Amino acid sequence: MPMLAPPLFALPFPSIDPVLIELGPFAIRWYALAYIAGLLFGWWMAKKLCSSPALWGGRAPILPEEFDDAVVWIALGVILGGRIGYVLFYNLPYYAANPFEAFTLWHGGMAFHGGFLGSILAMYLFCRRRGLPFVSMLDIAATVVPVGLFLGRLANFINGELWGRASDVPWAFVFPHGGPEPRHPSQLYEAGLEGVAIFTILLLAVRAGALARPGMVAGLFVFLYGCARIFVEFFREPDAQLGYLYGGWLTMGMVLSLPMLALGSWLMLRARRRPALGADVPA
Repeated sequence: MPMLAPPLFALPFPSIDPVLIELGPFAIRWYALAYIAGLLFGWWMAKKLCSSPALWGGRAPILPEEFDDAVVWIALGVILGGRIGYVLFYNLPYYAANPFEAFTLWHGGMAFHGGFLGSILAMYLFCRRRGLPFVSMLDIAATVVPVGLFLGRLANFINGELWGRASDVPWAFVFPHGGPEPRHPSQLYEAGLEGVAIFTILLLAVRAGALARPGMVAGLFVFLYGCARIFVEFFREPDAQLGYLYGGWLTMGMVLSLPMLALGSWLMLRARRRPALGADVPA
């Protein structure tokens, strides 16, 4: 990769302590608060969706109190799946040599794609146990997930981790652990695309009646996330232990996101071909 010319201007990284409160061995980090805040907001919004018959073309197939019970399953799926995904996809040789480190969640290391699969498995098991429509549960979760992604990416920025590639753009930052070169704030790019942009599009789709077609919102989210993640990977520095794959430009994030394009397209096509909820209810 050619060396960049020294930039005329670079933004200093804001001095925000990743630890909000520290009392002896007990510490509250912004990253943990992002997970908690995203979960609580998602919980609240999901119950609002379940309480709005107009969005479903009739009574919602999942009651608000049923989603209350699902939250614990989803949270466990996200945490366990995110950690297992990081261990398997991003740093397997290290954890194979140090297996007990896989349990040290406080040292960081979570993978979205792992959390995505873990949450899907958790929702499937929960719906099967309760006799609830799995695809509609996916639609509800997909609508609220971008909020958690937005908060999580902001926390990544505060932590000064997952920074972007070296750049001479005027909004580049010199990250405290990223060397002397200014870099793309790729965490903020992801917060804007995965969080704000996708959330806005999904809300518009929900208001247009997408929840009445099971799988439409979930498919739209999966497809849009895959597009956003692949795009941002061109600006994000790949993990040091992996680097670039297959010819020096492909990254693990791209590889894991490509199937999401196919899955999202299939879900949306399937939703379009099936009758909408309430279609058989007489006017």
